Amino acid sequence: MKTLTPPDWLAPKGYANGVMARGSLIFVGGQIGWNAQQQFESDDFISQTRQALLNIVAVLRAGGAGPEHMVRMTWYVIDRHEYSARLKELGAVYREVIGKNFPAMSCVEVSGLVEDRAKIEIEVTAVLPD
Repeated sequence: MKTLTPPDWLAPKGYANGVMARGSLIFVGGQIGWNAQQQFESDDFISQTRQALLNIVAVLRAGGAGPEHMVRMTWYVIDRHEYSARLKELGAVYREVIGKNFPAMSCVEVSGLVEDRAKIEIEVTAVLPD
């Protein structure tokens, strides 16, 4: 996998502008902050984010991959102000679960998610090298 940044751009912090990879594609459907039994253990944004990231890692592992194989993440949040206000905590939980793996990322504020208690949903594309 190779990250892509045009030579005259500032380096991104915590994400990649682009990623080039070759191999088997793994598409992780949107993961929310509930556990393997589909139960929410918290209504806290950071706790739900941690659980969603743990869920992503579990799905990647089921495919023989890990966070280092992620090439794209899309985050859906119901409150962009809370997301922005808690970036320091968010970064800490991200590094705890995902490590220093920074794929191309987007974050979108949505009016709601399918599960009423969900505060975040994250989907991932990963590439397991041949």
